[in-house]
Amino acid sequence: MTTELAHDPRPNLARALDQAGLQVAAVSPEELNARTPCADYDVRALLGHVVSVLHKLARVGTGGDARDVPDVIVGVADDGWASAFAQARSDVERVWADGEKLDRMVELPWATLPGRTALDAYTHEFTVHSWDLAHATRRLAELDPDLAAQALEAFSKFAPPEARSEQGPFSPVVPVSEDADVYTRLAAYLGRRA
Repeated sequence: MTTELAHDPRPNLARALDQAGLQVAAVSPEELNARTPCADYDVRALLGHVVSVLHKLARVGTGGDARDVPDVIVGVADDGWASAFAQARSDVERVWADGEKLDRMVELPWATLPGRTALDAYTHEFTVHSWDLAHATRRLAELDPDLAAQALEAFSKFAPPEARSEQGPFSPVVPVSEDADVYTRLAAYLGRRA
């Protein structure tokens, strides 16, 4: 009798955070007011959201409530975003280093899930936000297509097009050509316009 090993989402999360961290570190103060594909966020607010998501992920890993963390962190110096991201990432990695937490239920603002499923979901969120930053700052060539393919597959399962509206977290799918690159297809699937 063989026992299948449970999926460990932490290596893939690390890849997504490596990618996001490079995008965050590349942002110059002159780019902070640039528009992003996220309608509510300029680059500064998107950076604040990305750092916030790390704080939320660390919070739920310790049994806390992610809703206690604002959706956008403010008050970071123009040249302090890379440091804020690195510190928050370090906290996430410390909190989630214990493999037993992967099977504990965590309460997120949108669902209660096993830790491993939550880490997968956040991996895909960081992948999408890396594209958002790269698109806003014109650094699209630096993105890992494998992460986008995984995110597109995951979003197609839990965010079907028929469940979308302009008021929901994901806008209706935007049509793109079938030969569009995987990040363009991912962004379009989530309602973003390239």
